[in-house]
Amino acid sequence: MLVLKQICKEYTAGESKVAALRGIDIEFRKSEFVSVLGPSGCGKTTLLNIIGGLDGYTSGDLIISGKSTKEFRDADWDAYRNHSIGFVFQSYNLIPHQSVLANVELALTISGVSRAERRSRAKNALEKVGLAGEIYKKPNQLSGGQMQRVAIARALVNNPEILLADEPTGALDSETSVQIMELLSEVAKDRLVIMVTHNPELAEKYSTRIVRILDGKITGDSNPYHEIESSQNAETEKKKAGKKEKRLKNRSMSFATALSLSLNNLKTKKGRTFLTSFAGSIGIIGIALILAVSNGVQGYINRVQEDTLSSYPITIQEESVDMTGLITTIMNTNASQTVGHELDAVYANRVMYELLSSLSSTSVQYNNLAAFKKYLEETPKFAEYISAIQYTYALDFNIYTEDTDGNIIKSDLAELMEALSIMPQGSDEMMSFSSFDVWQEMLPGEDGALVNDLLYEQYELLYGSWPSSYNEIVLIVDDNNEISDLALYALGLKTTEEVRQELIDSMEGNTETGKVESWSYEEICDKTFKLILSSDFYSKNTNGTYTDLSASEAGISLLYQSDKPITLKVSGIIRPNGDAVSSMMSGAIGYTSALTEYAIRHAQESDIVKEQLAAPTVDILTGLPFVNEGEENLTDAEKAERIKEYFGGLTNAEKAALYISIQAKMPEEDLDAAANEYLAQYTREQLVEMVVAAYAEQLGITETTEIRGYIESMGDEELYAAVLESVKTTIAQEYAARVEAELSAMSADALAMLFDAEIFTEAEYAALYDEYMPATTSEATLEENLERLGYVDLDSPSSISIYAATFEDKDNISALIAAYNEGVPDEDQISYTDYVALLMSSITTIINAISYVLIAFVAISLVVSSIMIGIITYISVLERTKEIGILRAIGASKRDISRVFNAETASVGFISGALGIGITLLITIPVNLILHALTGISSLSASLPVLGAVILVIISIALTLIAGLIPSRIAAKKDPVVALRTE
Repeated sequence: MLVLKQICKEYTAGESKVAALRGIDIEFRKSEFVSVLGPSGCGKTTLLNIIGGLDGYTSGDLIISGKSTKEFRDADWDAYRNHSIGFVFQSYNLIPHQSVLANVELALTISGVSRAERRSRAKNALEKVGLAGEIYKKPNQLSGGQMQRVAIARALVNNPEILLADEPTGALDSETSVQIMELLSEVAKDRLVIMVTHNPELAEKYSTRIVRILDGKITGDSNPYHEIESSQNAETEKKKAGKKEKRLKNRSMSFATALSLSLNNLKTKKGRTFLTSFAGSIGIIGIALILAVSNGVQGYINRVQEDTLSSYPITIQEESVDMTGLITTIMNTNASQTVGHELDAVYANRVMYELLSSLSSTSVQYNNLAAFKKYLEETPKFAEYISAIQYTYALDFNIYTEDTDGNIIKSDLAELMEALSIMPQGSDEMMSFSSFDVWQEMLPGEDGALVNDLLYEQYELLYGSWPSSYNEIVLIVDDNNEISDLALYALGLKTTEEVRQELIDSMEGNTETGKVESWSYEEICDKTFKLILSSDFYSKNTNGTYTDLSASEAGISLLYQSDKPITLKVSGIIRPNGDAVSSMMSGAIGYTSALTEYAIRHAQESDIVKEQLAAPTVDILTGLPFVNEGEENLTDAEKAERIKEYFGGLTNAEKAALYISIQAKMPEEDLDAAANEYLAQYTREQLVEMVVAAYAEQLGITETTEIRGYIESMGDEELYAAVLESVKTTIAQEYAARVEAELSAMSADALAMLFDAEIFTEAEYAALYDEYMPATTSEATLEENLERLGYVDLDSPSSISIYAATFEDKDNISALIAAYNEGVPDEDQISYTDYVALLMSSITTIINAISYVLIAFVAISLVVSSIMIGIITYISVLERTKEIGILRAIGASKRDISRVFNAETASVGFISGALGIGITLLITIPVNLILHALTGISSLSASLPVLGAVILVIISIALTLIAGLIPSRIAAKKDPVVALRTE
């Protein structure tokens, strides 16, 4: 069954060759106990390794079951060792991190035997060698003899045809050696046992055949295999060859087996495994931290996007001024541009020209919002990108309340600003906040909800409840539960005089910085406001015209006390969330769109609006007709003719009053001359004192240091102009008083005669027409009257605010608007300025730059981690070299060896990844504390997404697998003979 023909084996040592075997010719029986004797270095072990397929021969042929091995591939040798050969080594060669049972099972595992079967067979094999009670022990817990028994059990468990024993008793005492020899003698009864030994006594006693080798040649054979036996067995061998060929096909080691071997190895080196995994996890920790912070920053950016876009929606107004060109020019003023000249001198940059050119190119465009609103509602694509939409209308909200003194005030800042318009010339900029809107409509929600979800996210309810009805409102405070002192006036919590006094105190430096004013939530919610609709302002007269009751305080008081106003109640108090980056409400009081719709419907149903709609050519408020659109302006001659006709119809008393009014006006030339003459007698210092005294009297203050400094800073022309107007007013008033006193002494008839005797030029008659001619047509238009009465068409808003959740959605909305513009005439195209898009380009650049830096950092971390894992895996290969030899000896293929180390690297990769994720989760706790402390943004928190964590673990496994490919390949290529000799 086993024939060696002229087997030679040479080893290369430098430039020379060493012959280990020199033409070995020998044939072995199917079952016999052959002992190979010879001195050290004679080639015994080499012969054994060649028979076992661990080493290759240089020449000759090894015939197994009648088949030559000259064409054997690696897989054939692996299958041969796994199925036909069992090895027993002098040093036992047990895998130390595997149990006794697992060591014996190993050959069956490689063969692909099921778990239940291999466990049963392994236990039977151990029972035969007398170790049934030691199956769960580790090799280091056994004696030498017991370990050798385990090695024999491992060699026999796969029922091999040939058992090769390399000095099995060399490391044992005499008694144990005898036991092992008896065991091998028993085994040799049904299979071929070839033993290499230095002990001739044991060989003589137990062997059935002794072969002696010297210098690589067989020098003696006590029981040679004769030709007669060979011919008798030849036919039998040929018949079995086909079956054996099939049986010799090996199965690959499963990944589970490889993983089990690797895990058991890692368990025996827990400390180093942890350190290795920790080292490998450093890169993962870095990447995971970047991902966590990046995820937190991205979440914050998304929140900023949503909050920013809620504060800066795409707003399309009925009248639009396109400022895109101007803003772009301003933003690009310092941008790098292509230089069109040499850098050899100082050249002009035409910034002013560009700015003025952009400013002159801005134009006012009227948007057809009625048509666009219809397009919005009929285009399903918009719904995919719009998070909310708000329509606003040209509707005046006339809201009144009572202040702390019981006075009825309008709840806005217009009247307050008018009452406080006592600032020195040039201070108009200081009062620009008069445009501050106290009342603001809240963004409606979906499906008729009064409040949008964005408001719920951006604001927290401090007290009460959110509006649930059209007549409920909320007070909006800032992060510190404060509202401005101007808003306090509009709420009726401060009087005009209190605000005036605070203003005067601040100018005189008497402000009480430590003064704290507060109102309880209950006090605020007890406040009531009344909305008087514009259509309710007018009372019909007996002649069919209307009187505006809002023109007088008495009228306002009458309306306020009537049942016409809508009573508004404060339902709650809200405050921006601490996590909110931006909040959409800029006013102090928020009302719902339901109130707007209620006011619009109420106005549409009012009698006065219906009357005006029924008489489109007449101003029902004055009874005068509207001016026809095509009516031309009157010439001076026509004006003169009409004013003469009007004068002719006046009574003497009316003519007398008119004559006094005309004569009391000092001619402009005389007025200028008198004023200049008056001022010429004063020095600059005297003029300064005059102006300071005038302002001090007007403001009611005594401390004039600040005012004096302001006046003295004026130039001569500016100071002269400031005084000139005041002097001209005084002179004109004195002149008018003097003339009126003189003419009042005359009778009306005499004054009428003087009026009739006056001769005016045509131009003078035209000027008198413009000043004294009663109106014959209404100064308003139908549209202006309807707007004044609060009439609004719900299908024609004055502005549309479109909200998007992300910049991508906003860009898609802009694209849809552009598509709309392409399909409509020029006069219906929508024009608007996308401020956010203009200003976000630089932010996008910064975000991209940060992303590139993070990507580069991650790439470096990955490379470093991969190199480190590869080195550590290579070290593991060196440490497990003997295990590699053992596995190859029992039939493991090169691919199986690679799989073992791939499993180990995968295990280390998984542990590294899991450890990295765990450490990252712990590190994010102090990282978040640091982020919150440094940025002051509580919503900016590093958080590792679950999917990201899973992907990182997978990446860790993949990286370690890739890094371990070269070491695992090195392990697979190791010579099993050399590997077995490695300690």
